[in-house]
Amino acid sequence: MTAAKPGGGLPPEDGQDLRDAGRGFVATLEPALVTDAAGRVVYDADAYAFLDGPAPDTANPSLWRQSRLASMHGLFRVTEGIYQVRGLDLANMTLVEGDTGVVVIDTLTSAETAAAALALYRSHRGDRPVTGVVLTHPHADHFGGVDGVLADAEPGVPVLAPEGFLEHAVSENVYAGPAMARRSGFMYGTALEASPAGHLGCGLGQRLADGTIGLAEPTDSITRTGQVRVVDGVHIEFQLTPGTEAPAEMNMYFPRHRALCLAENAVHTMHNIITLRGAQVRDAHQWARYLTEAVQLFCHRTDVAFAAHHWPTWGADRIEGFLTGQRDLYAYLHDQTVRLINRGLTPREIAEELTLPPALDRQWANRGYYGSLSHNVKGVYQRYLGWFDGNPAHLWEHPPVEESRRWVDLLGGIRGTLARADDLVGEGDLRFAATLLNHAVFAEPDHEGARRRLADVYTSLGHACENATWRNYYLTGAQELVHGPRPARRPGGGRLLAALGVDQLLDSLAVRVDGPAAWDLDLRLDLHLVDQDAVWHLRLANGVLVHHRDRTPDPGARLALTMTRQQLVGVITRRDLRGVGHEGDLGVLRSLFGALEAPDPAFAVVRP
Repeated sequence: MTAAKPGGGLPPEDGQDLRDAGRGFVATLEPALVTDAAGRVVYDADAYAFLDGPAPDTANPSLWRQSRLASMHGLFRVTEGIYQVRGLDLANMTLVEGDTGVVVIDTLTSAETAAAALALYRSHRGDRPVTGVVLTHPHADHFGGVDGVLADAEPGVPVLAPEGFLEHAVSENVYAGPAMARRSGFMYGTALEASPAGHLGCGLGQRLADGTIGLAEPTDSITRTGQVRVVDGVHIEFQLTPGTEAPAEMNMYFPRHRALCLAENAVHTMHNIITLRGAQVRDAHQWARYLTEAVQLFCHRTDVAFAAHHWPTWGADRIEGFLTGQRDLYAYLHDQTVRLINRGLTPREIAEELTLPPALDRQWANRGYYGSLSHNVKGVYQRYLGWFDGNPAHLWEHPPVEESRRWVDLLGGIRGTLARADDLVGEGDLRFAATLLNHAVFAEPDHEGARRRLADVYTSLGHACENATWRNYYLTGAQELVHGPRPARRPGGGRLLAALGVDQLLDSLAVRVDGPAAWDLDLRLDLHLVDQDAVWHLRLANGVLVHHRDRTPDPGARLALTMTRQQLVGVITRRDLRGVGHEGDLGVLRSLFGALEAPDPAFAVVRP
């Protein structure tokens, strides 16, 4: 069983990817270990040294190959004046040498890995100051390390990003951030140990750094394709690609270097149209169109193409083949999914029927190591038709526990269910065995035999997966069935909140209101933010917290608070009222806070 359902076996191996992944190697950290100020390990690249050996029975050979390539770490020369640090976080840091310093493209996930990457570069290229930062898109593995990059930079360093960057960076990580962080733990396998039977990587890179996440507000937004900026003498031509791998994203071209940065729009794997962690559905149709545009704009004048993940591609012909292969991949999965939608097929039916043409499937860069054809076509379906597959039987199904109890009862109780699942395992039908055993666990979550059997099935499914995120999900599920959940760590929460606008901050409160508990409350209060020269009127009624900006106080408000925007962050995150002026009844604020529900960082996933 593989996540990508390959149609014609693995592509022929010519060693080109291995040569490209190692090309330009300068040096690496020794040991390749990054720690924080307290000595806690943030990233350990040496833990994946076992990937130099042959693939064991506990790993799909194709995923093993991909993980070995992605685990190659250190400082690499891309071309004259452009370097990358790879394999020391999930993403790459790219460094473009300017007239007086270095321009950093993407800053990794954490301040600790970013600082280590920059120090590695400087140890071989000189102590060049950071004279510019470019953020290709608003995912934390590309902006989270900015504090480590700017720690010793002069004030006023320009920070460039695509239009809408800040809005999407904070909305994705705040509104549904707790749930996304929990699911990210499964997708990226953050609780799994690196080993031949455990964590091999993420398909897109090895793993997320477990450090301190920051966020810098861009000083310059790129608003259209064709815009040019000169940063420390480095000429950059931009191509905006919104709605591809992120809602705000951009490619960039360096004419002096004849080099093309593809952000995360073309990497050495099939990417996600819908992620397992959860995110806005991407537009596969537009993704393909932007790759066509990139070919037309840049290929005829490009000698090397690199991205925010994986290794570069050299040579105009190879670059065009790589880009058109990726373009055709996304176009095919979009167009054929829509064709099958219009034949009346449901998401699961399309996922089972659709396969890639052999010419696309036999390109290593199109394999489903990170995204998969199976879940990507469901993303296309969701974009057009939503969650409902049209079958009325699926309109009003029982919630999982109630449905599972009924199935287990029909199968003769827990003993009968487990016996039938054992038969299915013996027959090799692990997919349906997982379905039955999941019902058993949800019907009787304290039954150790059910949990152990399901963990064993998930482990077998995970070990067979070509897709790294599927493997991580299965193996993390197996681990939690046996040992219980591990809370998701969200080290950047306060830093991200500090970057929110006032309306977004208040929205972050609104989504935490326990509606039924607040049905009978009617609270009105004003927030006067002196640095904004405005008043926000808040009202909690009918279980809904609404707010709007005004110039004058609300005569019906029972409490008025006077503060700065940064003090508002302290009030929300720490209930800190120091320095905050007030008139009226502070009990209104206590009642509001009492109606808020704290997110559960370890909510159940594989158990009820």
